[in-house]
Amino acid sequence: MTYDHDGAPMRTGRATVNGTSLHYRTAGSGPAVVLLHGVPKTGYHWRRLVPKLTPHHTVVVPDLRGLGDSARPADGYDSGTMSDDIAGLAAGLGHETYAVIGEDWGAVIDYQLAARHRDHVTSLVFAEALLPGFGFEDHTALTPENVSGMHLWHRGFYFQPDVPEMLISGHERELITYMIKNERSHPDTATPEAVEEYVRCYSLPGGIRAMLAVYRTMLTDAEQNREAARKKLDIPDLALGGSAFIGERNAEQARFVAHDVTGHVFDAGHDLAEEVPDEMAAVVLPFLAARACDTRGLSIRTNA
Repeated sequence: MTYDHDGAPMRTGRATVNGTSLHYRTAGSGPAVVLLHGVPKTGYHWRRLVPKLTPHHTVVVPDLRGLGDSARPADGYDSGTMSDDIAGLAAGLGHETYAVIGEDWGAVIDYQLAARHRDHVTSLVFAEALLPGFGFEDHTALTPENVSGMHLWHRGFYFQPDVPEMLISGHERELITYMIKNERSHPDTATPEAVEEYVRCYSLPGGIRAMLAVYRTMLTDAEQNREAARKKLDIPDLALGGSAFIGERNAEQARFVAHDVTGHVFDAGHDLAEEVPDEMAAVVLPFLAARACDTRGLSIRTNA
């Protein structure tokens, strides 16, 4: 369960969008902000950040296509299609404009959301992610530099059809526990409750298939990102990294695709909203507030 700043549970619902069904939670009031989780997580990843946002924002927390308690269709796991899912969800909930915060694969999707639906996205928070098409693939290689630093060995493993399903089935708990604890500076923040929730969702029928499908679209994602980056984003982009994982490279990635990038690195690993939610909120809230003021000012000037 995820709660707002008053301790009330977030409202939950399902929406049929873009040929699939998304499970989502929402709470708060004010300018809308959409939170997009990565893998192997769900919308539950944001539970510690949500109550810091809801005094100021209407917060929408979907489970991405195929993940969490959303439906698991056979296809559509490229970041472009998944971003269209989120655009449809936001529109259905009545949000004409919104900021987006994405982490890990959710950040790849939030970039595509901003690129494809520019008139609706006011600002972008790009947290702990590498973009396919801009060097992401290089970290999958077996090199001394990668092995001693950030070797994303699982990308190549997940890309192989059938074998990962065979080996992971029945061992979802071991895989998920290893991944989320190994990538953090503060592994104790991967609480038993969080591990249980992630294991529950990825152990459901089709859960691992859907997770692997996200990775198996990486080459399509790379093409989509390179094409979209031909016209850089003109909205503010806050790039957040963890010093023990992607760190300063996070902002370097964002600058491939956006003009106005502000970088910040936390003393943390890969999962900022679970490891350092207070510190993350202290950086994100002023960024969102400044953009909300800019947008209101533009609206006033336009209507004058």
